[in-house]
Amino acid sequence: MPGRGAWVHETAKCVDAAIRRRAFVRALRVSGPLDTQTIEKRLNGYGNKVNGSK
Repeated sequence: MPGRGAWVHETAKCVDAAIRRRAFVRALRVSGPLDTQTIEKRLNGYGNKVNGSK
């Protein structure tokens, strides 16, 4: 829905805690499991390329 979102620090520890606590599911109000692979992939590549930088 428009205006819905979830914020998390860009550290693996914070993302892991949010996934474990189902924080994304609660914040985004989705039913059932949420695919977090995109978030994890982005975090893993975060230091390599951000906003088009090299």
